[in-house]
Amino acid sequence: MLKKVLAVTLFLSGLMFSGGCSEEKAVSEADMSSSSRDVFAMDTFMNMKAYGSNADIALSEAEERILQLEEELSVTSETSDIWAVDHSSGAVVDVSEDTALIINKAIEMGNKTNGALDITLYPVLKEWGFTTGDYKVPDDNTLISLLKNVDYSKVHIAENTVTLPKETEIDLGALAKGYTGDEIMKIMEDNGVSSAIVSLGGNVQALGSKPDGSNWKVSVRDPFAPDTDMCIIEVADKAVITSGNYERYFTAEDGTVYWHILDPKDGYPADNGLVSVTVIGDCGLDCDALSTALFVEGYDGAVDFLRSDPSFDLILVTDDRKIYYSSGIADCFTNISSMEAEVISLD
Repeated sequence: MLKKVLAVTLFLSGLMFSGGCSEEKAVSEADMSSSSRDVFAMDTFMNMKAYGSNADIALSEAEERILQLEEELSVTSETSDIWAVDHSSGAVVDVSEDTALIINKAIEMGNKTNGALDITLYPVLKEWGFTTGDYKVPDDNTLISLLKNVDYSKVHIAENTVTLPKETEIDLGALAKGYTGDEIMKIMEDNGVSSAIVSLGGNVQALGSKPDGSNWKVSVRDPFAPDTDMCIIEVADKAVITSGNYERYFTAEDGTVYWHILDPKDGYPADNGLVSVTVIGDCGLDCDALSTALFVEGYDGAVDFLRSDPSFDLILVTDDRKIYYSSGIADCFTNISSMEAEVISLD
């Protein structure tokens, strides 16, 4: 599922916030020199920025890796792993280590989120027109028929081979950019880059802090006014990934708005009181998967997940225009919207 197009933007001004989130340090002129690269891949505009003497080399390798992953993971390219799996008619298909790793993660996250993340939902997404732009509201009988083949637990993976039941198709769009961000960070580190930040169509991921030691400022879009920012958080060595109902949607003839994040239980857009979910954590792949899954689960489900795994931080926006954020980012969170914001209660 392609998502999060420009849902999060970088806020890289010189403004410093008070509190315990930033610490400036002296740096050399060489460390402060930066290089950037723009790439269009995975149906998304991507920007990468790195600092240091090996920045250009790292960016070139990162661009190559992005294009490689796009080819492996594309649901529409006839030479991709996903195309081969989706058109296998039940046969065993050999896939790359990347594809196998992401599928295993998708199954893991499906189990952790009560099936809220389901990579076999792709045929339903197509029926709504979210993959083609030919939008329509499917009739109930069509959805019932398609949902018979939606069940991520029936995806069989053994080492680097995948087997799907006939009539089942997968799409890794809810995880691909998160994994790509992780791979870019590895390339940066391998090239000796210790300060970098990337925006992959709204998936923001940072390596280290800024060269002067201060944290990166990442702004999250206001779901009720997507051209403006809602809040700013300071991060280092973190991924910041958002899913929202404003990213891809259409309005039916009767005025009803339908968005692209679907609930695997009924095949309709997930409507559980949330309009935006931002996940902050160490691993882009995990954050990407969770931003979709927790949107589907709704506020209570997201808070329950936070209770069970406090290694992540969350920013949740509800349909009654309130912002809730986890205590782990309380010192690094600045609300710049007119909405009320409060710390999520785990009591």
